Amino acid sequence: MAVAVQDAVGQVVLPGDVLRLPAVAADAPLSLTTTSSPRTRVLCGPGLMRQAEDLQVTKCGLLRHREPALYWVDSHQKRYVPVKGDHVIGIVTMKSGDIFKLDVAGSDQASLSFLAFEGATKKNRPNVRVGDLVYGQFIVANKDMEPELACIDGSGKANGMGVFGQDGFMFKVSLGLVRKLLTPQNDIIQELMNVFPLELVIGMNGRIWVKARTIQQTLIVANILEACEYLTTAQRKQVFAKFSDNV
Repeated sequence: MAVAVQDAVGQVVLPGDVLRLPAVAADAPLSLTTTSSPRTRVLCGPGLMRQAEDLQVTKCGLLRHREPALYWVDSHQKRYVPVKGDHVIGIVTMKSGDIFKLDVAGSDQASLSFLAFEGATKKNRPNVRVGDLVYGQFIVANKDMEPELACIDGSGKANGMGVFGQDGFMFKVSLGLVRKLLTPQNDIIQELMNVFPLELVIGMNGRIWVKARTIQQTLIVANILEACEYLTTAQRKQVFAKFSDNV
C-alpha cells in the first residue's frame, strides 16, 4: 500500500515501498503537458526511483527531504555510485593519451581530459601525475557510459577544483557521514575549525582529505570526523571542548 511521501519523511523505509507524491494544488497553473492526475516535479536522490507517478524505495534507510522537492534515502553505505554534478576526490591511476584515469571509489574508473582544467591548452598542459589527488565534478555519470570528470565549472573556472593534497592525509568514511557533514545546517566543520586551523576537502564519494598544522593534529582531526558519525550533538561538543582546552 502506497504511503504519502511527506508522511514518510524521517521514517525508516524498506526496498519495495511505494511513496505517493502529492498532487498539484487546485489553483496551480495548467500546462500543455499536464496529465489527468498532475503531480509536483520531484528530484530523486540515492535510494529512490520513479515508478509511474510515484516513488519506489530501492534501499533501506531514513527518508530525507530538502526543499523544494528533493527526496533521498539516508543509509549507511560505503560503495559509491557516480552521480552527475557530484564533487568527488579521485586518485590518478594512469595516463592514456590525452585522458587521465581516476579511481573514484566506484565500480568503474572515471576519465578526465587534460583540457578539463582551468587555463589548459594543447601547449599548456596541466602537471598531473599518477598518484595525485584530484578534486573534480562529474559531468557524465550514467550506467551506460564511462564516468567523466571535469575540474572546471560552466564558466571555465576551477572554483576550488584541481590537483591538491600535498602533505595531507586522506581517509574514507561512509556516504551517510559525508552527506551529514555537507548539510548546510550542520556546524561540525565550523566547530572543528575553531579548535584546529586546518584545510579540508570532502568528496561525495566518501573520501575526506585533511591537513592541520602538525601530523598529530591531522590524525586527531581525522579520528574526530570519523567519530562524528556516531556521536550525539552533546557528546561532540564535549569532545571539542576537551581538545579546545588542550590546544
